[in-house]
Amino acid sequence: MSAPRRVELQPGFLLHARAYRDSSLLLEVFSREQGRLGLVARGGRGPRSRLRALLQPFRPLLLSWSQRGELGSLHGAEAGGAPCALQGQALFAGFYLNELLLRLLQRQDPHPEVYALYETALAGLQEGALEAALRGFEKRLLEALGYGLLLDREAEHGQPLQAAGCYRYELERGPVEVPPGSSGGLVFSGASLLALHEGRLEEAAVLADAKRLMRAALALYLGGRPLKTREVLQAMGRQ
Repeated sequence: MSAPRRVELQPGFLLHARAYRDSSLLLEVFSREQGRLGLVARGGRGPRSRLRALLQPFRPLLLSWSQRGELGSLHGAEAGGAPCALQGQALFAGFYLNELLLRLLQRQDPHPEVYALYETALAGLQEGALEAALRGFEKRLLEALGYGLLLDREAEHGQPLQAAGCYRYELERGPVEVPPGSSGGLVFSGASLLALHEGRLEEAAVLADAKRLMRAALALYLGGRPLKTREVLQAMGRQ
């Protein structure tokens, strides 16, 4: 049997933790170079464990572990920077980001570009730009995973979108031009689609359209299972 692979002081974030056996924790972490991982923190729930206060969501960490199979064993953790101070709606939005990563990333599949997107999104949430941070992260996450949306050309003939045009968005295909004034379903103005394509997420109308489109696109890849954090936010009237 091969020796376990050891990793030392790898930057990462805690996505989720739950009790495991008598006094341990089962962690889902997102590391910069190794991707999403399942790690066991032995004794992590013990009254004398220094890990209890350190292993918190949205806090940059330096993690050390060994891995031989599906689950690794956490050997150490250090603070890797100042915690991202999220409160209220921003806190729930942060947990929403975590749940997206848990649902869409496979374990031990490195995505350093997604790690950078996550850091940027947390900074946006901390600054109060919730809607723009969420929509930008959703769009770029799908792109990084190979599910990017066609947002600058018409699906049937490849013609550039017109800001004054009206389009119905067909998932896994793209925008199809429809008569002006059409409504219902995934119908959007060309201006909104182009703004999302270019990352111009300042206007309320663009953000509202982006939310509708991203929600439909994500549902396609989440297998019809709703996100728990989204259900909580909807119940609170905030999402």
